[in-house]
Amino acid sequence: MHGRSDFEAPAVERATGFDHQRLVVVPRPLIRDAISRPVTRRMVVTDAGFFPRAESHGRRRPSGAPETIVMLCVAGSGWVEVDGIRSQVEKGTAVVLPGNTGTPHAYGALATDPWTIWWCHVRGTDVPELIEEAGISEERPLIRLVAVDRLIAILDEIITELERDQSPARLIATAGLAWRLLALLAVDRRSPERGAPLEQAMRFLEERINGSIRVPDLAALVGVSSSQLSKLFREATGGGVLAHHLALKMARARLLLDTTTLSVAQIGREIGMDDQFYFSRQFRRVHGSSPSAYRAERKG
Repeated sequence: MHGRSDFEAPAVERATGFDHQRLVVVPRPLIRDAISRPVTRRMVVTDAGFFPRAESHGRRRPSGAPETIVMLCVAGSGWVEVDGIRSQVEKGTAVVLPGNTGTPHAYGALATDPWTIWWCHVRGTDVPELIEEAGISEERPLIRLVAVDRLIAILDEIITELERDQSPARLIATAGLAWRLLALLAVDRRSPERGAPLEQAMRFLEERINGSIRVPDLAALVGVSSSQLSKLFREATGGGVLAHHLALKMARARLLLDTTTLSVAQIGREIGMDDQFYFSRQFRRVHGSSPSAYRAERKG
């Protein structure tokens, strides 16, 4: 939902002071040093926290912020406004506000159902690329989360690490955690919601590694057109429906080659390719080597 005055802002902005909150702010001289060093110049956490049921929470920045801001709403509701356009933030949603844009933004908890948020601020040369990969922009600051618990665990670990100290080693540790956090947000942007047509189609293909299906039949099964299903797969995987099914088959073939003594012909049959020579051709096309040569390679 979007609009200019649809969501109630707090009468007084309250940045901190919530029961059982956690809050860590890394001293700015340490951030300046970190930005000049290898590793942490690519990613550094500058602030992090947890605000439970943050009644009257709100911030307004007329010139944006120098850091990229990441907030996970895990309960309650709130709102975010970027360049005058306001959106509602529900449970299970991430807000990502890119840093150093100069664009005004504001956000806050709804008075009737204040949000609970885990959050961090990050800087570094890797941040813009990760934000772009997640499909985040000033026009699209929200991500619907697929697996909230693993993201909460990362932010909890970031806060715990920084509560101990803000030494260079600790900043490196939290840089790695923040990199993973942003990478997982990019994954969640591409992952289908449970029960959505794309998720149903992917699950159907995963459960039928040894079978085949026509795209129109699969589209009808999940309730969309063939063209729409193909579009959904291209956006999520970079390829079409049949290419995704083939990738699943090849992944199963690699597993069987690495962990069993089944013959090449038997493995082909396990993934629905009864013609051993057809299986070998497809495997070579994907991997650049035959199934037998792949099995003979030293790994690990």
